[in-house]
Amino acid sequence: MPLPQYPVHHPSQGVARQVLSENPDLMVVSFRFDTGASGALHRHPHVQSTYVASGRFRFFRDGVAHEIKAGDSLVMAGNVEHGCECLEAGELIDCFSPRRDDFL
Repeated sequence: MPLPQYPVHHPSQGVARQVLSENPDLMVVSFRFDTGASGALHRHPHVQSTYVASGRFRFFRDGVAHEIKAGDSLVMAGNVEHGCECLEAGELIDCFSPRRDDFL
């Protein structure tokens, strides 16, 4: 049986989001950013891990800035405010537990 193909969404200028795989307990999502694009500060109840597949980002987590690059990762507890600025075009691979139903 072939894997499902999920559509690409553009939640903001210079950002492309695509679900890669999911089930009710876990979701894997690709976020591709152009240089200068940002992910607005937000919070959600899901635990989130972010892995930098490529590029360089300034990530804000609970009011603290972290510069991260390819190979780095961060984890955000549920309901912690976070967001990012893309310093060098790249891709983030995010995992959410449980699944972000709002992304489907």
